Amino acid sequence: MSMAAYDLTETIPARPKLLSVEDAKALDVRRMKELFSAHLNPGQVHFLKLLGFDKIKVESARGMHYITDDGRRILDFFGGFGSVAFGHNHPRILAARKRFADENRHEICMAFMSQYAAALAHNLAQIAPGDLDMVFLGSSGSEAMEAAIKVAEQAQGPTRSKVIYAANAFHGKTKGTLSITDSVLYQQQFALVDNRVKVPFGDLNAIRSAIESDPSIGIVVLETIQGGGGIIEAPASFWQGLRALCDKHGVLWVADEVQCGLGRTGRFFAFEEFGVIPDVTALAKSLGGSKSAMAAMIARREVYMKAYGKPKTALIHGPATFGGIGEACISAIEGLNILYEEDLIGNAEREGAHLIKRLKDIKARHPTLIKDVRGKGFMVGVEFNDFSETLPFGLKHMVALLDDKLKGSLCGFVGALLLKDYDTLVAFTEYNRNVIRLEPPLVATRADVDRFCDAFDDLLSRGVARIVTDYLRKVAVK
Repeated sequence: MSMAAYDLTETIPARPKLLSVEDAKALDVRRMKELFSAHLNPGQVHFLKLLGFDKIKVESARGMHYITDDGRRILDFFGGFGSVAFGHNHPRILAARKRFADENRHEICMAFMSQYAAALAHNLAQIAPGDLDMVFLGSSGSEAMEAAIKVAEQAQGPTRSKVIYAANAFHGKTKGTLSITDSVLYQQQFALVDNRVKVPFGDLNAIRSAIESDPSIGIVVLETIQGGGGIIEAPASFWQGLRALCDKHGVLWVADEVQCGLGRTGRFFAFEEFGVIPDVTALAKSLGGSKSAMAAMIARREVYMKAYGKPKTALIHGPATFGGIGEACISAIEGLNILYEEDLIGNAEREGAHLIKRLKDIKARHPTLIKDVRGKGFMVGVEFNDFSETLPFGLKHMVALLDDKLKGSLCGFVGALLLKDYDTLVAFTEYNRNVIRLEPPLVATRADVDRFCDAFDDLLSRGVARIVTDYLRKVAVK
């Protein structure tokens, strides 16, 4: 075909039928579910249905609450797995973001130095203990942990690149972090890196044995508190022993504080309680002021400079396109100031202790239902007994054969009914399905904690038989 005969209109597609922002705002639950199933994750809808979460349309959020299209105020003790530390739409963070937009400030500034990225890095270096003062900014916990593993590996060199990680660890789903995330479900058939060794969490002897038997081990990566594992802690003696062991053998310790950091445990970093400092750490979740995707890797200067301190190595893991983006940085800067000026870290310590005390009192009243209450500050796990343990003696042995299949069901029934009957939202954990995870915003008051605990206690007072029948009647029936 000659150019003269070529009709451009034949190659230009019609404008696609796009939804506007106002169209999106107006979607009802039925249409949301259709689009979610068609284009996002149809399998996830199945689990949302089991919990009754598929019937909720959130219109807005403020402080401790989601507000639905039918006017319900849902108390948020889920907290986005720790990403809503400042509560929903903190007014100071909204105001800072509005000023930034009104002044037409720059978002992406890769060709030049960003004053906002520089200021945020300074603030993080001021907060971090010891010589943790070199910062890489990213957008997610996985990205921050990838940066943490890479700076450690680059500093150690190819002969000491093997990584120790823990059973039931969760560090992310990108290829590198997935390799040290202990989940058959998440790892599936993906080809993973092989320079890794798994040990039980909190087992110093296992780490010592691994290091002493394999000189290629140069890095230990651990969550300070395992979130996905079910809110699992290790004692102070473990962390102090780990620091001494790493120093003795020249091993770098990477502390994953993505979920437990930023004041959630009553310390800015959870590891600070033990009087030790890692070589590298990572933050994310609420770092963006609970409004922006923001993450940071923070390394000791000696480690960072060894890895990337020369011009020829400076850009091996240089800034990402959206690392240090303007509005996310100012949200984080304002958030860090709020954290101290409004004493949110102290609030997490005080009200978290009250939450744990009340939950332990509830456990004492319902010993057949609750197996354990554990955690620090506003990072708390409530573990339920296996289903058979909640039943009378005559049924216990028969149902015990099904415990593995039923694991997580009681937890799910309770979570679903807390939402349905008490307008209260809780989270769950990846590995131990019997655990309810509580990570409320750090702005939670004594009244918020008591409201949650009153609802939880009242629900458990129904007893296991009624909890099951109420779930079947109110949630499972469509």
